[in-house]
Amino acid sequence: QVQLVESGGGLVQAGGSLRLSCAASGRTFGSFGSYSMGWFRQAPEKEREFVASISWSGGSTYYAGSVKGRFTISRDNAKNTVYLQMNSLKPEDTAVYYCAARKWGMGSSSDDYDFWGQGTQVTVSS
Repeated sequence: QVQLVESGGGLVQAGGSLRLSCAASGRTFGSFGSYSMGWFRQAPEKEREFVASISWSGGSTYYAGSVKGRFTISRDNAKNTVYLQMNSLKPEDTAVYYCAARKWGMGSSSDDYDFWGQGTQVTVSS
C-alpha cells in the first residue's frame, strides 16, 4: 500500500510560521520522484481547497492566490518528502492540511490526485 504521513502542524499565533512535512512510503508507491505532490486544506464546514503543488522534479510550483508569497512548497526526492513552509500565517489559514500524490503531471483539483495522507491540524490564533 501507499502511505503519506503529514507532520508539523500545531498552534501558532498570527504572523508566525510553521513547516509541514509529508513523508511517502509503500511497496506499491514506486519512485517518489515520479509523482507530483500537492497540499490541500479543509477548514471546518468548508470544502477542501488547493494550496500548492510541485512537479515531480521540483522544477515547477503552483500556488493558490490566497497563499502565494507566504507559503513555499519544496521536496527532497532522496528523502521521499515534500514540505510546506508557511510564513505570515493568518487565522483564516486554520485548517486540516493534507498532502497528496499524483503520478507525473501537476494538478490543482482534488480529483487529480491518487493518494492522500490523513492530515495535520494547523490552528492560527489571532
